Amino acid sequence: MSQLRTDRLVLRAWQESDLDPWAAMNADPEVRRYFPEVLTREESEASVARFRADLERRGWGWWAVEVVATGEFIGFAGLDPVEEDMPFTGVEAGWRLARPAWGHGYATEAALAVVEFGFGDLGLKEILAVTTATNLRSRAVMRRIGMTYDPADDFDDLTVPDGPLRKNVVYRLQAGAAAGHRPRTES
Repeated sequence: MSQLRTDRLVLRAWQESDLDPWAAMNADPEVRRYFPEVLTREESEASVARFRADLERRGWGWWAVEVVATGEFIGFAGLDPVEEDMPFTGVEAGWRLARPAWGHGYATEAALAVVEFGFGDLGLKEILAVTTATNLRSRAVMRRIGMTYDPADDFDDLTVPDGPLRKNVVYRLQAGAAAGHRPRTES
């Protein structure tokens, strides 16, 4: 399984010690603001089990993100095939960080590492990112890593209740267009 390193972050396999801070993140209404609901501890545990299985099976997926200087778990970032019920196909990049990690450039740094891994190691031709139309912070990260937005790709996520979370946007990044530098990949 691959592990990605940047100057400040390690994207790595999930550890037992990640579960408490991961569950706390998922119980934080502000972190989950652009999702229909917060997650229970059991739902957080189940998500970690899925993430671990995907990482072991494929060698890539949703990695735990740790700050190199402190060893602190701050969230997750990674790549995952787009779900079958979406109106498009491909591989999606994503990230989610605990509130204390916001505003330090960690999401952009992790996202760059993820897309550079996807293009360099996996040979992907395109990587997508999806969020609700109102999630301006994630949309800013998408722009910072060089992704482009076309309103023609907007869609309604019918799995969420009618309201502000239903309208979603898709950003795209083509191979060769990612900003930044190549992360160090370790096995």
